[in-house]
Amino acid sequence: MNSLLFVYGTLKRGCSNHRQLAGQKYVGVAKTQPGFRLYDAGGYPGLAALADDLKGVSGEVWEVEPERLIKLDRFEGVAEGLYRREAVPLRAPFAGQRVEAYFFAPSVSGRPDVGGEWIEP
Repeated sequence: MNSLLFVYGTLKRGCSNHRQLAGQKYVGVAKTQPGFRLYDAGGYPGLAALADDLKGVSGEVWEVEPERLIKLDRFEGVAEGLYRREAVPLRAPFAGQRVEAYFFAPSVSGRPDVGGEWIEP
């Protein structure tokens, strides 16, 4: 069964790693509920929960096949502890749907806060 995946950085359309989503179905633009921010993780963004955020993070939702999700987990360094894939609450029209995102696993303490939208340099 295909999964819904929220992407917010280099996997977005027009960005440097978008090719990792080749052959998958673009569903639409999306935004998280408040409580999430992006941090510079060294030339790419890391999503983290931030209780006092009021705006959320902008991105895209993709329908991803199970085989591709395994490849994306490898690409995102899930086994190495760089990212973890888990559910993220989105605003309408995706509110209430099971959508996952890659959260930055290490601490974001001391990393630059880049706000709610990643613009690739």
